[in-house]
Amino acid sequence: MTAISITTSPFDDQKPGTSGLRKKVTVFQQDNYLENFVQATFNSIGDIKNKTLVVGGDGRFHNEYAVQVILRMASANGFSRAIVGQSGLLSTPAASAIIRKNKAFGGIILSASHNPAGPNGDFGIKYNIANGGPAPESITDAIFENTQTISNYITLDDDDISLDTTGTQSLGDMTVQIISPVNDYAELMADLFDFDAIKQLLADDSFNMCFDAMHAITGPYAKEILENQLGAKKGTVINGTPLTDFGNGHPDPNLTYAKELVDVMFAENAPTLGAASDGDGDRNMILGDNFFVTPSDSLAVMAANASCVPAYKGGLAGIARSMPTSQAPDRVAEKLGIECHETPTGWKFFGNLLDANRATLCGEESFGTGSNHIREKDGLWAVLFWLNILAVRKQSVAEIIIAHWQEYGRNYYTCLLYTSPSPRD
Repeated sequence: MTAISITTSPFDDQKPGTSGLRKKVTVFQQDNYLENFVQATFNSIGDIKNKTLVVGGDGRFHNEYAVQVILRMASANGFSRAIVGQSGLLSTPAASAIIRKNKAFGGIILSASHNPAGPNGDFGIKYNIANGGPAPESITDAIFENTQTISNYITLDDDDISLDTTGTQSLGDMTVQIISPVNDYAELMADLFDFDAIKQLLADDSFNMCFDAMHAITGPYAKEILENQLGAKKGTVINGTPLTDFGNGHPDPNLTYAKELVDVMFAENAPTLGAASDGDGDRNMILGDNFFVTPSDSLAVMAANASCVPAYKGGLAGIARSMPTSQAPDRVAEKLGIECHETPTGWKFFGNLLDANRATLCGEESFGTGSNHIREKDGLWAVLFWLNILAVRKQSVAEIIIAHWQEYGRNYYTCLLYTSPSPRD
């Protein structure tokens, strides 16, 4: 297994956005396109010799191919250990948790989040740093600069390894550890939430739930945690098998794209709780019986009821929300006497507040909520948070939201699109 240097030329369109580099699959399939970006990343993150890298993605088309490319290049560039989700799968929140648990140098996450997938769909790649969160702008800027001057990349002259079975393999001088994508994340959730109380809730014949995984990465996580560990009825998780094209759907958990779930929750005899997550598992939507919870209200209610959850009984250091998110969480922070921070859009901006213990819960209007347990937003975590609240308060979703509005007031907001006027003739 010999490390080889491949001559290449720069591409001019590899500037990462707030969530890494996202392009059409056909763009990533160009010769050297993926390799250039991976090498530029390795060139930008410091000394990687003898370090650990976490690798995985949401299972969309091109995922397994990209994992094999990254592993060969990681070995050739000097990483001593790689931790990879079985079949190349890791939800974004699970990847963040695994980076943190293993004190890895960082991780490469393959996802285009809620964008459609398949041969004609989208693909994405991003680098997360040692705290488990997205790379800061200093690193993404350096990556882009490296993509503009790259002349070669380093890889191994070797065949693919097997990603299908958990265990340890060797790739060059690097140890590759194939792990369950779900186990570490499920253990973390059990540490955060009162699983016994949630089990009792789910065992109540009057309580029903529907979780739509939208044929994306969260399916195996939701089946294991909700159905196997917490005892939710079989079939609670719908569309739970991840598909490379997400069932030809658009895995964005909102009222438009999660239509199947919305139809269930706004029908007669609807379940008590409905929820959905997105392509890479970091977004969520919460619904009650004929009731929609806005992301801003969801964050505010979670903050106001944090004492229902064992991990947050000691109180919150603060709340953080993105600028376009309503001020509903601000009202809660004011009453609790804690800080409330407004940040630009992009989860990386919450990371500094979390690391500094200036915030515990974070959220944004685009259906993302999370906490200091990782450094990404976390869809299934939010659903478990709501289940824990419901188990303690023993009220419906609508009753909890309406009571919240009565105590804190109700915030309305809208996003305005401004178009500059045309110049006069």
